[in-house]
Amino acid sequence: MTSFQSGPVTGEGVLERNGASCSKRNHEMIEGIRTTIAAPMLLWNVFSQVLLPILVLVGFGWVLDRRCRMDLNTLVKLNIYLFVPAFIFHEVVSSSLQAGFALRVMLFTASILASMFLLSALVSTLFGYERTQTRGLQLATMFYNSGNYGVPLMALAFPQTGPLLQVFVLLTQNICTFTVGLFLASSTQVRGWRALLPMFRQVSLWAVAAALLVRCFEVPVTQWRWLWVPLDYLHHGLVGLALVTLGAQLSKTRVQQSPARLSWALGIRLFGGPGLAAMLCGWFGFHGEEAIVMIVSAAFPTAINTALLAHEFKADSQFAAAAVFYSTLASMFTVTCIIALLRVPEIVALF
Repeated sequence: MTSFQSGPVTGEGVLERNGASCSKRNHEMIEGIRTTIAAPMLLWNVFSQVLLPILVLVGFGWVLDRRCRMDLNTLVKLNIYLFVPAFIFHEVVSSSLQAGFALRVMLFTASILASMFLLSALVSTLFGYERTQTRGLQLATMFYNSGNYGVPLMALAFPQTGPLLQVFVLLTQNICTFTVGLFLASSTQVRGWRALLPMFRQVSLWAVAAALLVRCFEVPVTQWRWLWVPLDYLHHGLVGLALVTLGAQLSKTRVQQSPARLSWALGIRLFGGPGLAAMLCGWFGFHGEEAIVMIVSAAFPTAINTALLAHEFKADSQFAAAAVFYSTLASMFTVTCIIALLRVPEIVALF
């Protein structure tokens, strides 16, 4: 007679297996909750630490203009001819630039600007935009807010690498804004070689040249308190004045913008910029966190200086101001999504 024997099935074994299964499910549930909470928390951090201060200052300018009717021409000239040149000179002189690395970052940023210029020109040709409308679209897409928006955001999202790279991006943007950007703005009113003349009258361009000479010959301007202390005050005052000026400019904006043209400006700036940056990173030797920082940097909203230049040279300034305002609002969502996406391990592995 054959007998069949099997190992005893005890209650303790069943409990162990059930306990392990429950522990695994609980761990997965906790991880799911953490993932669900992480995205809103990141959104809140970016909004409260970067965008909310910007919007508050813009709001101050809006309210002050509504109550006091400020002179926008005076505010614009204070920005372009005093505060911006002082900021550029201070940044270039005090930054610890490393020539080889800085050159790569600057060439990368210049390539993004050139690509935005060509893409905007293509869209303008397809839709038959006038010259002024084309220049407005190019100004709104080429130059992005690398300073009072980019620097604090990089310090928040990428504290180790972000601020270092962003200084070089900011320097390139400032140089190009007051050369190429100024030419595009002034060319709506003047044709040919005469459109180049305003570039040589801009204090910001000479501020860059003077700062490079100071660094080249190691002139100790930081020890000249009679000069450096006023420059330091102007350097720290630019962000507030520029944003208040933007608020006043938005307060005076009355005409309705074409939704289609504004949508193209926001789409090219907020999505085209990071898309092109992702394709160019490998060509310029950026990998890992360096590549991620450069992609996020190219996703920033339209720079305030473009609205100032457009107003100064009558290059569709109301469209430029609208592009700055709405791209800044939209970037609260788009930049946060891009940062979150670039933190996914599978995406990071691609760079």
